[in-house]
Amino acid sequence: MRKGHATTPSIRTTSPPPPAGRPGTVDVSGFEDPRVAAATYRAAGLWTGRTLGNLLRDSASQHPNRTAVVAGGRRWTYAELDRRVDAIAAGTRSRGLDRGERVVVQLPSGGEFLPVLFGLARAGVVPVLALPAHRRTELTAVARAAQAVALVVPGVHARFDHRPLARAVQQDVPSVRTVVVAGDLAGPEDDGRDGWCTLSDLEIGGRPAAHVTGPGGPGPEPSDTALVLLSGGTTGTPKLIARTHDDYAWNAVASADAAGLDATSTYLAALPVAHNFTLVSPGTVGAVAVGATVVVAPSPDPATVFGLVARHGVTHTAAVPSLLATWLDERLAPTGPVEDLSSLRVVQVGGARLDDTTAAGVQGLLGARLQQVFGMAEGLNCYTALDDPDDLVTTTQGRPLSEWDEIRVVDDAGHGVPDGAPGHLLTRGPATIRDYLAAPAGTDGFTADGFYRTGDLVRRLPSGHLVVVGRAKELVNRSGEKISPAEVEGHLLAHPGITAAAVVAVPDPERGERTVAVLVGGAGVPDRRTIAVFFAERGVAAYKVPDAVVRRERLPLTAIGKIDRAAVLADVGSG
Repeated sequence: MRKGHATTPSIRTTSPPPPAGRPGTVDVSGFEDPRVAAATYRAAGLWTGRTLGNLLRDSASQHPNRTAVVAGGRRWTYAELDRRVDAIAAGTRSRGLDRGERVVVQLPSGGEFLPVLFGLARAGVVPVLALPAHRRTELTAVARAAQAVALVVPGVHARFDHRPLARAVQQDVPSVRTVVVAGDLAGPEDDGRDGWCTLSDLEIGGRPAAHVTGPGGPGPEPSDTALVLLSGGTTGTPKLIARTHDDYAWNAVASADAAGLDATSTYLAALPVAHNFTLVSPGTVGAVAVGATVVVAPSPDPATVFGLVARHGVTHTAAVPSLLATWLDERLAPTGPVEDLSSLRVVQVGGARLDDTTAAGVQGLLGARLQQVFGMAEGLNCYTALDDPDDLVTTTQGRPLSEWDEIRVVDDAGHGVPDGAPGHLLTRGPATIRDYLAAPAGTDGFTADGFYRTGDLVRRLPSGHLVVVGRAKELVNRSGEKISPAEVEGHLLAHPGITAAAVVAVPDPERGERTVAVLVGGAGVPDRRTIAVFFAERGVAAYKVPDAVVRRERLPLTAIGKIDRAAVLADVGSG
């Protein structure tokens, strides 16, 4: 394997093995049966039988006095974090929550998230990770779909009181019998008599506890569900993604290796901590798995992030493209103190397609190696290697994490397409789920032989690297021509007068659909005629020039920093 990628089982061949994710790399016969695949992953040493609680316990044993977490002006060593997790796990059990039951966790980035995550996981109780921005509609839908028995919420966060929200969800979902508040209770009625308590009370009730063997029996098995993530869709009720201890632990450790993250590293969680990217690519769980320090940023703005990098010697961090652009802009034209970022070694970007022009500027402006990350909460992770040639780092979204990640790129009929041709991405592997939890009837996310239909359109290079073209459902059908919004956005962002772009389709009576580009860039934003000339100079087909151009001061973003395309479409309407 290449430097910067996870170690996988050696393959006995007379010639170098094919690139990761290519047919023939490993023997996957019979893997349509998930039991066969699981047994093979264990025999091959990928799934090692470690639970998330074991990951932390091992790091605490090896590095008890090393700083584990820095958040909100507080810090905990690995030994201290491990004791907190034990207390939360035991307190959880003492309140009658049993192994396998599900708890919706709606905590912001801060010092409480990781102890709660690992505490529940160590007890065998399953955290279902909601976002702080969720309100009654979303939270009720998630709690009901998960058949949750408890909620963990902040008190007041970002000037919003989550306690009345928790009370409403408890009323809406009869299975919710317990509410834990990471803060003060709302009033005397919210006490232990009706199932409410504070996180501090939960911890105090669980001390001392060296191991969790109290009410409810022993801790989890590696094959048990470790946590439940929400699908990344921006519309409708999110689907529930159940990840096991086996697959999530492997994902974390292998991703840490791919990113060059080890016990000497410091990882800055700048994105929301409940997002899979910030958890396991390698994220906070990967950092804990290797004994690194996690610094939690209260805000992802450049001043906060750069200050934390300088103050704590941050070596690794991650961003989505829109956030990365603000960091680069600040570095290019500082509005405040110019911080020392010399400790920074790797800046990851994922969550959406990064345009090539922005990618090329990372090394020069931040002084760190760019690592493109393409993945999904359903399991697959792809990375550019730290020693990949620059042209691959800036123009591709990496290769699958291991040789055991199977990749198919197919046409609309399900037939394989040649390298370089765009197609639908299907995947199966040691971190990829086989079905959604409590999936509604008719969910068509998986093939009969266990491949996950990602919904992404990609091109695969002969090297095995993937180039993300867009989302299948986002393709614009304009007079029979298929247009990828992501591709058009990439060309638009290459124009010096454009700092952000979103391309959406609106109905058109003559062409079926037409494209509207919403552009940000101040007075320098070009008009459609200028864009047409610019595209022609770049050798781009004329039909890809947006049919209309709209200027805006900023683009709407989702809670995790992605462009909110539904909001963009609502803004431009059908006029």
